[in-house]
Amino acid sequence: MARDTATNASSTEDANGKSKDKTSGKSKDEKDKKDEVEELSEEDQQLKNELEMLVERLKEPDISLHNPALESLRTLIRTSTSSMTSVPKPLKFLRPHYATMAEIYADWIDSENKNRLADILSVLAMTYDEGKRDSLKYRLQGSNENPGSWGHEYVRHLSTEIGQEYVYRTVNGDSPSTDDLMSLALDIVPFFLQHNAEADAVDLLLELEAIDKLPQFVDSDTYVRVCLYMVSCVNLLVPPDDEYFLRTAHSIYFKLEKYSEAMSLAIRLRDDDLIREDFEAAGMKDVLLQKQLAFHLARQQISLSIEDEEIEAILNNNHLSKHFIALAKELDVLEPKSPEDIYKSHLENIRPGFTSGSVDSARQNLSSTFVNAFVNAGFGTDKLVTIKEGHHWMYKNKDHGRLSAAASIGMIMLWDVETALNVIADYQSSEDYHVKAGANLAIGLVNAGIRSEIDPAKALLSETIEDSKQRDIVRISAVVGLGLAYANSHREDVQALLLPLVLDKAVKLEIASLAALSLGLISVGDCNGDISSAIVQAMMERDKGQLKDTWGRFLGLGLALLYLGKQEQAETVLETLKAVDHPLGKQVGVLVEICSYAGTGNVLKVQKMLHICNDHLDKEKEEDLHQAFAVLGVALIAVGEDVGAEMSLRTFNHLMHYGEPVIRRTVPLALGLLCASNPLLSVLETLSKHSHDNDADVAINAIFAMGLVGAGTNNARLAQMLRQLASYYHKEPNCLFMVRIAQGLLHMGKGTISVNPFHSDRQLMSPAGMAGILATLIAFTDAKKLILDKYHWFLYFLVTAMYPRFLITLDENLESLPVTVRVGQAVDVVGQAGRPKTITGFQTHSTPVLLAHSERAELATEEYISLSHVLEGFVLLRKNPDFMEEDRD
Repeated sequence: MARDTATNASSTEDANGKSKDKTSGKSKDEKDKKDEVEELSEEDQQLKNELEMLVERLKEPDISLHNPALESLRTLIRTSTSSMTSVPKPLKFLRPHYATMAEIYADWIDSENKNRLADILSVLAMTYDEGKRDSLKYRLQGSNENPGSWGHEYVRHLSTEIGQEYVYRTVNGDSPSTDDLMSLALDIVPFFLQHNAEADAVDLLLELEAIDKLPQFVDSDTYVRVCLYMVSCVNLLVPPDDEYFLRTAHSIYFKLEKYSEAMSLAIRLRDDDLIREDFEAAGMKDVLLQKQLAFHLARQQISLSIEDEEIEAILNNNHLSKHFIALAKELDVLEPKSPEDIYKSHLENIRPGFTSGSVDSARQNLSSTFVNAFVNAGFGTDKLVTIKEGHHWMYKNKDHGRLSAAASIGMIMLWDVETALNVIADYQSSEDYHVKAGANLAIGLVNAGIRSEIDPAKALLSETIEDSKQRDIVRISAVVGLGLAYANSHREDVQALLLPLVLDKAVKLEIASLAALSLGLISVGDCNGDISSAIVQAMMERDKGQLKDTWGRFLGLGLALLYLGKQEQAETVLETLKAVDHPLGKQVGVLVEICSYAGTGNVLKVQKMLHICNDHLDKEKEEDLHQAFAVLGVALIAVGEDVGAEMSLRTFNHLMHYGEPVIRRTVPLALGLLCASNPLLSVLETLSKHSHDNDADVAINAIFAMGLVGAGTNNARLAQMLRQLASYYHKEPNCLFMVRIAQGLLHMGKGTISVNPFHSDRQLMSPAGMAGILATLIAFTDAKKLILDKYHWFLYFLVTAMYPRFLITLDENLESLPVTVRVGQAVDVVGQAGRPKTITGFQTHSTPVLLAHSERAELATEEYISLSHVLEGFVLLRKNPDFMEEDRD
């Protein structure tokens, strides 16, 4: 009974509840209707009524009422304020009347009032309908007053519609003329520049294909942000827009007499006329500034004929050795190191009696030769070769090992030509032809990147090259030495020495292909027609059996280097290569294509290379070497462009999982190219995993890549990894040899020398540096026949990429001037408002200092003004005339 009563009660409650809900629902609806009327505040309601009244006035036949009504509407719209997320109230209240006002506008005859109404409709159209471009339509029909007077949001909306209309007219419009759009855009650009919207101004002119009109609007207040944005866009643009952007930014810098920045872009454009123009203009303004530009050119190995001996010495890089030794003294690393100091064998976990040297002493001595050369590079002294008993070390190596041992003198005495030539002379007259060959190579190494009036390399090597009775290895070393000594010099007299070797069918393919490679190094990136036609002719005329040889690829690399970074200019030679009826034609085609787009970040070319990697070929039936070059191509095209580089790292993981053996072997090399002297932890972990791969070729390439990634950084994590690998591979002579090489590379120049081809805040690519790295990597595509056999000296090609990673500040007399600088991780500040910090997590040092790949420096004192826009390499300082001593307190 009680339960029934409870149930009834609950049901009554439910019923009551429902009836309550209905009641509350009804009252809620009524309340909403009331709110709709009452939601406007008194002030807003008054504004709404006033706006509606003004619209009604415009309908009146009395023309005298129109002008005051339009003036009131203009004032109300312009003075309205809004939050970031809401539409201004006048626009919100006028929105329902937009169609009515458009009809009124259509009915009015042409007059000043009609133009004013068009201006108002143009602003209202922002909130009304998307896609019709009414804002622009009414703007073009209205008065020609400054669009900026209607506010920033309106101008941005208008610029978007200008871009859309331009595309419509040029693609499928009936009216091809775009003069009205251009005129309006040129009114908008100054507004953007004055209101910190430089990116919008650049984007608008890019859409109208009129970026060349930008310099007239840029002044000393806006140029920094404008040019920074433009240069950062270059990698994301398709040709020819990328070049237009660089040229426009260059003209802005040149107009404002910022010659250091202008020179950087002229070098990037590889325009000799612009380089000369900037250099001479700087000389007219300030001789010291001209010297600073000479340092920039010397870093890129660009030579200009000039009468001033001091500037010529800078351009010839004659100062490099002196300052490098001074840096070593400052950092207390002048003391030579022995290979054992690098190996730290006592830390390797190997059982007694199984020392890493017991397997193959000749191979161990050879690895010690390279480690000794790389570690002591540029310091002029070591504990094996340059000492009095140095010749004893030569004969601790096998035949071809003596070649590398003698050549290592050139590496140890790098950049110090005069001293080195006296030492090398003894070995040049040696009875042992391997030592003699090594001496030829040493001459090339010591002259790498250095110019001299006496031309020692050509004088000492030309006779050997022309003498066909010389042993092949002696001629080869002279050919390679000449290529290294004159890399990126574009010297016609040196080319004339090597060209006959490429064309002469009686010459062995080995010599011909290395002559082609040296020609590619000497004329890197200049599209030399004589050399390219000679190499293609050699490929067509040589016996097909010969072309299958390992050396054929170097013919192709020599040809490809001629087009480094030249993009479409390689199209002609690519078409010609299709006529080569041999797999080599396809391989060289890939090489030429990847070199021509090196460092551009071109997405379409990366995709094309990945398509090539997609094919699963049967190695027995057809050649698959072109796939190896395509893998290198992905890295070569993406290198220097952060987003592309990051994406290609992911791509390489997929290729390692699903690729054919030839692809898997090349992926570690591509990783090494992508991150040269930039030991990213994720890349090191990946390479460490591959260094234990079942395929010995993959492991060997991964170990070398670890050395390349850490080159000159002394990275402690990597050093530990390599010591562990040394104990893991202590019974595998080839792998152990490569671990030793990697250890030598890691401690290159005792941690002072980098092999990254990018410099000047990672904006410029050294063509000679990139060419040298490519030559070494291509040799690793067949490591067993080359690096691990008699041609280990291919490792010396890295010399063209080697450069100290220092910042040295000099006074007006070119003497070292220690100042305090802040060194920290570089920060991308493109498009950021205000004056953001360009470095983070900085430490304060006194120059000279070492800079890592991703680091940037800035002066920590106002006492001096830097003449270079980038604090890297050699930087000239001048006293700041406005600096006051008491500021130090």
